[in-house]
Amino acid sequence: MANDEAAVLAEVGPRLRALRKQRGTTLTELADTTGISVSTLSRLESGHRRPTLELLLPLARAHQVPLDELVGAPTVGDPRVRPRPIVRHGMTFLPLTRRPGGVQAFKQILPPHTPTDPQPSSHEGYEWLYVLSGRIRLRLGEHDLILNPGEVAEFDTRVPHSVANPDPTPAEVLNLFGPQGERLHVRARPAAD
Repeated sequence: MANDEAAVLAEVGPRLRALRKQRGTTLTELADTTGISVSTLSRLESGHRRPTLELLLPLARAHQVPLDELVGAPTVGDPRVRPRPIVRHGMTFLPLTRRPGGVQAFKQILPPHTPTDPQPSSHEGYEWLYVLSGRIRLRLGEHDLILNPGEVAEFDTRVPHSVANPDPTPAEVLNLFGPQGERLHVRARPAAD
């Protein structure tokens, strides 16, 4: 058991270095983001410093990966995401991503005529939504739109907006939300080599 733990810990440093290099981040930039000194980060990556929870948590946030990915924890049990529904204003949101930070995905279920009196709101971020079934009413600034299945809208969430189901049947929407203006990049065809 102790040998297994030592092997897992020995792989953390190389994994941290590979993740940082993959993202094109310098040790100085990572130190600025995490508050961990450059020398400590260097020693972690080289295996000369034992990784602790106090060091790994800010690194997981900075790299936007689950802690399990940093330590290379073995996959355990059922790999399916089992979302816990969030209910707000009569609508159900099912989180489809578990990764902290970055773009988050949700399936949104809007019961008939929900919400009855949607009040526009605004907040930091950028949203992309795709209507899976039913129809939704999107009020975005001065625009008042009805979106049908297969239609997509994307917008800066700092613009006052609301989403509602105007119909007597349920509607389902796939939402991708990026914090602080993070935009999605949609490709219609593969990039040229």
